[in-house]
Amino acid sequence: MSCSGCAAGQEYKGSPQGKTEKIGGVSCYVGTPTGHYDHKKVLLFLTDMFGLTLPNNLLLVDDFTKQGYRTIAPDYLNGDAAPPYAMNNPNFKVKDWVQKHMPDVTRPPLDDVIEALKHQGVTSFAVTGYCFGGRYAIDLAIDGIVDVIIVSHPSQVVVPTTFETFGQKAKAPLLLEMGDEDTEVSVEKQGEIDAVLGDGKYAPGYKRESWPGCSHGFAVRADVLVPEQLRGKEGSFNSSVAWLKKYF
Repeated sequence: MSCSGCAAGQEYKGSPQGKTEKIGGVSCYVGTPTGHYDHKKVLLFLTDMFGLTLPNNLLLVDDFTKQGYRTIAPDYLNGDAAPPYAMNNPNFKVKDWVQKHMPDVTRPPLDDVIEALKHQGVTSFAVTGYCFGGRYAIDLAIDGIVDVIIVSHPSQVVVPTTFETFGQKAKAPLLLEMGDEDTEVSVEKQGEIDAVLGDGKYAPGYKRESWPGCSHGFAVRADVLVPEQLRGKEGSFNSSVAWLKKYF
């Protein structure tokens, strides 16, 4: 499956405050709160296709860290994130990139990081996944590895099948952050997901938000000079923090 919006967006400037560490042999960007935090909990941050090379992802990790969560973004893309020139480049072949980053090569690094963190004493995981990382967040919940899940504009999902499987097997409360201009998972498809998980059908907890004027990728690559996109980006982050505070 390709994704027409997965390479669209804006790159931000900033100075990431976290550190790069090896965990389970995997390079990770790690944000550690400066104040008191629960050392037995970790928020896993699963990036879009631009991985740890995109400042936006690192700055967002920092934002979660400032909320008191030790936040770890593993390089599950094995050092082969989409290059910077892919951003807004119609000639970049997203489908070809995806085919080189299927779960058989990208899921093992996640498992290695999680296992290593367990050996360090971590007993509870939450996950927030964006675009390409959204599907992996869903899979971690289906496999019973995470206790809380947040997914923002996922790609590589099949509606309603992916969410039917999720509803049958997962036990983690799900927050789904979407835009009403997302062409990967349209508003109509978002409604199909609601039909599967909404109205109490998914007992652990389910909430979907659809932000006006926001397209695929807005939660991490929005054009912040466009008021609606800025509102969606900031709103989805605030909702994510509220979800973590409620369930994690």
